[in-house]
Amino acid sequence: MTKILMYSVRPDEMAAINEYAAKHNETIDTCNVNFDGDTVSKAEGYDGIVIQQRAPITDDTVYATLASYGIKQLSTRTAGLDTINIPAAHAAGLIVTNVPAYSPRSVAEHALMSIFRILRKSAIVDNRVRNNDYTWGGLQAKEIHTATIGIIGAGRIGGTLARLLKALDANVLAYDTKPRKELEDTVTYVSKEELLKRSDVVSLHVDLNPTSEGLITAKDFALMQPTAGIVNASRGPVVVTADLVAALKNKQIAAACLDTVTGENDVFQTDHSKDGIHSEPLIEELHAMPNVIITPHIAFFTNNAVANMVDFSLDDVNTVLAGKTPKNAVK
Repeated sequence: MTKILMYSVRPDEMAAINEYAAKHNETIDTCNVNFDGDTVSKAEGYDGIVIQQRAPITDDTVYATLASYGIKQLSTRTAGLDTINIPAAHAAGLIVTNVPAYSPRSVAEHALMSIFRILRKSAIVDNRVRNNDYTWGGLQAKEIHTATIGIIGAGRIGGTLARLLKALDANVLAYDTKPRKELEDTVTYVSKEELLKRSDVVSLHVDLNPTSEGLITAKDFALMQPTAGIVNASRGPVVVTADLVAALKNKQIAAACLDTVTGENDVFQTDHSKDGIHSEPLIEELHAMPNVIITPHIAFFTNNAVANMVDFSLDDVNTVLAGKTPKNAVK
């Protein structure tokens, strides 16, 4: 019987894992630790492994160690691949797979909600009401059909968001290094600079890679309207956090909704209600701002997405074990 080990498993994933194991007559064991040099030995005796983590694999010898156990692949049940040293994994003979489209709708819907929250000034409203201030000053909102929304990164998720926005009659601009012809009836492709200047809300949907890290900096915020907001549902390092804090303080932009931010590994998925988040002063500063909404990297976190992340990653493991090329093999 095939034996697969899954790392960093959360309780909410267990139903999908158990259902898959029963359906495919496989043994699928789980652990709640990240995969790295200290935990690679857990994989010995298994036919394949699946990981999911935001912490990078810092020990490049783990790939050769996996191969020495007879394991032929390394599958992550995430879209992001920045935790894995792909060349090192390939050099060890491992096939790397990810789940690039577990549910574009999940992140797109979260971004749409965030856009609405910025247009309706929800962060400011919530802060006022929390303090028993029910005044209306400065709270006039903008209806979405009168708004211009800019999407940076019009791939699977950004494209899905664009169609949702178009259905609501918003004016949708897009910037992407590889424009998609099938979106031409939905978005107007423009330069990054024009998008920043014209948009009421800018929504980020790019992969994290050397070209996207630090994509949004002080000079970009300087181009935006002082009434505009920004949504980041991609990856934290896409935005230079110190520049974002400064732009909000200096009223270069009006608001931010952040599902991801640099330094989140020490904050998100942890209860800091008693000790605070002093270890990440920039996140702490953002959290204290009345015009900022932070969510703990949960844009993906829906029923369909969780099941698909489990199923698709395990399908790829089984495809490798069958001696075939998996659908989501990373080159």
